[in-house]
Amino acid sequence: MDGFWRIAEEKIREAMKNGEFDNLPGFGKPLEIEDLSRIPEELRLGYLLLKNAGYVREKAELRKELLTLEDLLRCCEDDEKKQELTKKWTEKQLCFSELMKKRQPANSKALRDYGRRIEEKFR
Repeated sequence: MDGFWRIAEEKIREAMKNGEFDNLPGFGKPLEIEDLSRIPEELRLGYLLLKNAGYVREKAELRKELLTLEDLLRCCEDDEKKQELTKKWTEKQLCFSELMKKRQPANSKALRDYGRRIEEKFR
C-alpha cells in the first residue's frame, strides 16, 4: 500500500507544480467543513449521500429555520416583532408539514393500490 501512496503523492506534487489545480472551483477559499457531530458516526456516510443528492437539504433547512425562529421568539420582548416572528414561524411550519406529507409513503399511488389489493384479499 505504501507504494501506491508514494505514487499518488508524486502525481499530486507534479500536478501542483504544473498548475493543474490553480483553476479549480473554490481555489484559495477556505473549505466549508460541515458539522456532523449531531449525526451518529454510522449514519454520516448515508446522510452525506442523501444530502448531496438533494434529499436532505430542504427538510434540514426548514428545521433549522424553525429552530432559529423559536429561539428568537423566546428572546423577543417587542410585541410587534413577536407577531412578525410568529407569522414567519407559522409559514415555515406549514411548509414543513406540506413537505412531510409529500414524502410520506402513503401518498404513493403504487402503495395505495397495493394496500387496496391486500384489503380485497382479506374480504
